[in-house]
Amino acid sequence: MLVTMSEILQDAKERKYAVGAFNVPNLESVQAVIAAAEELDVPVIIQHAEVHENLITLDEIGPIMLDYAMNASVPVCVHLDHGASFDLCIEAIRLGFTSVMYDASSKSYEENFNETKEIVKIAHAVGVSVEAELGHVFTSAVGGGEGRGAVGIEDFASEDDCYTNPDQAKAFVEGTGVDALAISFGTTHGVYLTEPKLDLNRITQIKEKIDIPFVMHGGSGVSEEDFKTAIANGITKINYYTYGTIAGANAVRDYLADKGDSKIFYHDIINVAKEGIKNDVKAAMKIFASTIL
Repeated sequence: MLVTMSEILQDAKERKYAVGAFNVPNLESVQAVIAAAEELDVPVIIQHAEVHENLITLDEIGPIMLDYAMNASVPVCVHLDHGASFDLCIEAIRLGFTSVMYDASSKSYEENFNETKEIVKIAHAVGVSVEAELGHVFTSAVGGGEGRGAVGIEDFASEDDCYTNPDQAKAFVEGTGVDALAISFGTTHGVYLTEPKLDLNRITQIKEKIDIPFVMHGGSGVSEEDFKTAIANGITKINYYTYGTIAGANAVRDYLADKGDSKIFYHDIINVAKEGIKNDVKAAMKIFASTIL
């Protein structure tokens, strides 16, 4: 069933679990993620990231995402991820997406605040939820399925310059009216090249200032223990893509190695990849929703 992000995250906030949010840049990814959620009977968020417009456009994949969401046996939010332009956010809303993320985190605080406030006004008028980002999520040079170029801690004077400031978060949320806030505390888009050093207490500090659903971007590669601590501290939405798509590719590689010189059909490769993605997504969902499974 198709629902808004606010509906899904309110339940997660009350029951202290996190909803997995998965980028789905093709039909098989949509099918894999929905199947995983239905098999576990958990809510899910499927996303189209603006940086995936080079793989498939919003107007191509959007109707497919919406169709699968409406026919799913579990609650599904259809979300625009890292929308950096007003035009794409409006297009998503017109298509029927129930949530959009307007990402102006690379701009000044004032620009981020003012532009996000305008998107919130438009989206809320038609019952659509809005996520925004405050702070900077690092982007690995490898993968980075949501990011816009490699950005690391070395690009900032200190951690405090890139991590979300609790007082600023309070002012931002109260002034813009966003439904969920993506916060920065040390996670990375893409493949982790070194062990992540997360400031998990930062989540608690922000939650003490403003009690709304918080979003973890760069969820792939984080340890189960750190996931569970982040969720206990207030994270209710976790974006996950890179390691899932790697799992699909690894499944295909193993399949081709086993087949050797035998005849291979393209549709079999697609099904193998889909199963690989589904299994990895299910494993992630079991961690995110461990308190309700």
